[in-house]
Amino acid sequence: MTINFHQKPNMYTSHVQLKVVDLQRSLEYYTTIIGFQILQQDEQIAYLTADGTTSFLSLIKVDNALPLHDGLTGLYHIALLLPSRKDLGNIVQHFVQHNIRLGAADHGVSEALYLNDPDGNGIEIYVDRPASSWQWQDDNVTMYTEQLNFNSILAEADGGWNGLPQGTMIGHIHLSVADIAQSEQFYTNVLTYNVVARYGKQALFISTGNYHHHIGLNTWHSANGSKPSSQQVGLQSFTVVLENEEVAQQIQNNLIAAGFNIEQYEHAPLHGGTQIFSVEDPNGIRILFTI
Repeated sequence: MTINFHQKPNMYTSHVQLKVVDLQRSLEYYTTIIGFQILQQDEQIAYLTADGTTSFLSLIKVDNALPLHDGLTGLYHIALLLPSRKDLGNIVQHFVQHNIRLGAADHGVSEALYLNDPDGNGIEIYVDRPASSWQWQDDNVTMYTEQLNFNSILAEADGGWNGLPQGTMIGHIHLSVADIAQSEQFYTNVLTYNVVARYGKQALFISTGNYHHHIGLNTWHSANGSKPSSQQVGLQSFTVVLENEEVAQQIQNNLIAAGFNIEQYEHAPLHGGTQIFSVEDPNGIRILFTI
């Protein structure tokens, strides 16, 4: 049985907004190299899609943009989950044809590729191994970083790359944070995620529904870092789907009790859901919540 970790009642990321220097340059990269389609665009923003109907990534042009650098909180990478290992093999072939420089790793629970967009935003493209094969001990999932077996993956490819396949989604988002303990307090006690893995004192992985992680958090390049300026390229916001109005109200109550300022919305439309409120986490990262 295939478990869908990216549907309710799980709290998964449905949409990510990225700020970029040059919208046309970024669109060329995200369509030609990554394989998105453009769903909608104007001079300042473009909504990207894999299925031609819904968007889970939007690109926002920033005037007088400032580059990314160490010491800032924000995006470590956005992780695109492909439907099958064959799809991973096909995109590897595509990257080779375009001479794209890649990182890669076998994490036990998943097999992943890593690359950066023209502005330095991190991208992971991965497939999950069957959840039945994941190893758990005391509510902690075993994840590691080993060499990826490209030959095995390429053996499943059929040369059928034609852009991101239908069924591609945001598998998780990985954030650069200033302080792990403070971030853990917020995401677990306030937003009610569960800790499923730790890498020493510098990285933390959290999820709902026993996924290996819906959100990763690390301080590798951002320990004691500061919030980026509005002109900085990188993460503008990410959207988390909540189960229903009752859960949304409970999360709001938790945020208010913890002293966070909530911005309410009159059901403003957002691709991938209806935006109802937002908050900045302790790292200055904007989270939109939808049901």
